[in-house]
Amino acid sequence: MKLDEIRTKIDKIDRELLVLLQERMGLALRSTKFKDTISDPAREEALLSRAERLNLDLVERSFTRQLLETIIRESKRLQGEDRPLVAFQGEHGAYGEVASRRLMPAGAFIPCLEFVDVFRGVEEGYLDLGVVPVENSLEGAVTQVNDLLTTTDLKVIGETKIPVRHCLLATRGTDYREIRVVYSHPQALAQCRGFLMRNKLEPFPYYDTAGAAKMLARENPKATAAIASRLSAELYDLDVIKEGIEDGASNSTRFLLLSREAHPGPGEKTSIIFAVPHEAGKLYDVLRLFAEAGVNLTRIASMPLRSDPGNYSFFLDFEGSLHQPEIAALLERVRGLAIGLKVLGSYPADTSAG
Repeated sequence: MKLDEIRTKIDKIDRELLVLLQERMGLALRSTKFKDTISDPAREEALLSRAERLNLDLVERSFTRQLLETIIRESKRLQGEDRPLVAFQGEHGAYGEVASRRLMPAGAFIPCLEFVDVFRGVEEGYLDLGVVPVENSLEGAVTQVNDLLTTTDLKVIGETKIPVRHCLLATRGTDYREIRVVYSHPQALAQCRGFLMRNKLEPFPYYDTAGAAKMLARENPKATAAIASRLSAELYDLDVIKEGIEDGASNSTRFLLLSREAHPGPGEKTSIIFAVPHEAGKLYDVLRLFAEAGVNLTRIASMPLRSDPGNYSFFLDFEGSLHQPEIAALLERVRGLAIGLKVLGSYPADTSAG
C-alpha cells in the first residue's frame, strides 16, 4: 500500500474506534438503571485483567491497562452526571436524535433498534424519556408510532417540529458522477423520489437513515451513497454531496416527547385518542363539541382499530390544557359520546419556525 492508502485506513479505524466508544458510553449509562452504585471494583479489575491476557504483539499490556482505565474513569464520570436517558429509534445521527437534542439538550441520547424498544424502555423504567416521530408533512402519519400510542400508558410532555433537510452522503473522495446506488430509510427514499429519478439513482431501503450512513462509512461500498442528516455526515465523517434533496421544500417531521409522568405544568396543547360507534354522524357529533366550545383543532388523523378493523381510532390535537376547567368539561362530554377516550396529555406547544 502507498502512504495515502495507509493513512486512509488509519483514519477509518480511528473513526470506528470513536463510534464504538460512543456506543460503549451509552451502554454504560444504561447500566445505571440496573445497579445501586456507580463503582464496581471487582468488575473493573476483572475487565482489566481479561484485557491484559489478550495476546496482542503490537499493543503493550501496560498500554492496554492504561487505556481501559481511562475509558472506565470517563464512563464513571458520565454516570455520575445523572443525565436523563433519552431514547430514539435508529442510529446516532438519525432525525430522532436531532429532535432529542432540541427537546432535551442536557440528555444522554440512546439509540434503539425499533420504535417499540423506545416505548418499552420508557414504560419499564430502563430509559427516562422517549422521542418518536408522529407525522411527516409529506408522507403523513407514522403508522407504527400511532399504533403504539393507542396501547401505551406513557404521557406526551413535549413536541418539536424538525425540518427534514435530506443530504446525499458519500465517503471522502467519492466522485459523485460514479454514484449509482443510494441507501436510506424507505420514508426518506420516498421523500427524495424526484431527486433519485432525475439522477437515475437506484434506491435501496435500509432500516434507518443514520444506519445507512454508518454502514457507508464502515463498509465503503463502491458507487454507493446514503440519504441522511447533516448530523450523520458529521458523526461518520462523510462528504455532503448535495443538501436539501427532498421533493418538498416544506418537508418536516413532528416528534413527541414521552414520559411515564404527565407534564407538571399546564401546557398549551393537548392530545387525545378516541373511538366512536360505527354509525353515521357519530364522529361529527364529537367534532361539533370542539367547534361549539371554540377550541381550535391542530391535527386529526385516523387508523383502523386493531381489535375491530371495521372501526377507527381518531387522533386529535387541540389548543388548550387539561388544567382549564372548560377543557376538562369538554372532554367529559367527549367521553360520553365515544367508545373509548385516551388522554395522552397536555404539554408546551412548539412555537418555533422549525
